[in-house]
Amino acid sequence: MAVGSPSAAVGAQDLKRGYPGRFRRFFELAFLLCSFPAVADKDCAHCPEMVVIPAGQFVMGVAPGEEERANLPDEFRNRSQPQRRVSVKRFSAGRFEIMQGQYRVFAEATGRTGDGCFVWSGDTFAMEPANSWRNPGYAQDDAHPVTCVSWEDANAYVTWLSQHSGRTYRLLTEAEWEYTARAGTTTTRFWGDDADKSCDYANGADRSTAALVPGADNWHVANCDDRYAYTAPVGSYRPNAFGLYDMLGNVEEWTQDCWIGNYRGAPTDGSAVAAGDCSLRVVRGGSWDDAPVGVPAAYRVGSPTTIRVYRRGFRIATDR
Repeated sequence: MAVGSPSAAVGAQDLKRGYPGRFRRFFELAFLLCSFPAVADKDCAHCPEMVVIPAGQFVMGVAPGEEERANLPDEFRNRSQPQRRVSVKRFSAGRFEIMQGQYRVFAEATGRTGDGCFVWSGDTFAMEPANSWRNPGYAQDDAHPVTCVSWEDANAYVTWLSQHSGRTYRLLTEAEWEYTARAGTTTTRFWGDDADKSCDYANGADRSTAALVPGADNWHVANCDDRYAYTAPVGSYRPNAFGLYDMLGNVEEWTQDCWIGNYRGAPTDGSAVAAGDCSLRVVRGGSWDDAPVGVPAAYRVGSPTTIRVYRRGFRIATDR
């Protein structure tokens, strides 16, 4: 369940201890300039564009006091703690979230249907058998991120794509996801701490959502207008420093990891959590209907692997 919606680098620790903000930003920029990724490429006509993400280290998790300042409800706090330093190996990540057109090629080739999706009707959030990735309850075209896909659907997609492209694809691990989303920054979001500046960078709940989504007029939204009430075509907003789009907002993204309630004992080598409650998998990034408290780089939720939601999709990775 997401908050605020109907459905539910090296040296970072020292910088947090009090170095002036200009020095923190200097080191962030130096990190990015030294590790800027390669140009995106793709293996086939329907394959996603992939961007090489350099190896590195970062501090994963929510900074002390961040959740309190954001007024995150108590039941959602402490899931992204304690902070820890994580090393991530070089890999490639999708430049965009998987698009509806890309998923369509897979679904038609395999006969995978995927009927039934949790949607917001204006007053309730419930499973609707008639809704699916083809019709999530709002208008989309092939350039929009696919939604209404389960973790099992996402894994079926990467298995099929691996067989047809000659390269092994997979979901990102949760650590890879946050490393990629932060792109060398230590602020709440990759553009900074101000949620009301989000509309240049991400599609979250905003004035368009409040005005055009039934029943959303009393939601907590960002005080800006990102031009889309529901999903936006991928790449509609500014990319982060790794050249990836929609790492925050648009649709929330499935990751490999089994759900654990906090980071005690979590891996520090960038690998996925393979223990814990594996009937639940980690979802990251927030979506178009998430309030600002649901769109920070550290925010995380767990969800059943079989569930499909009208706000949820995925991004893929490969080892190279």
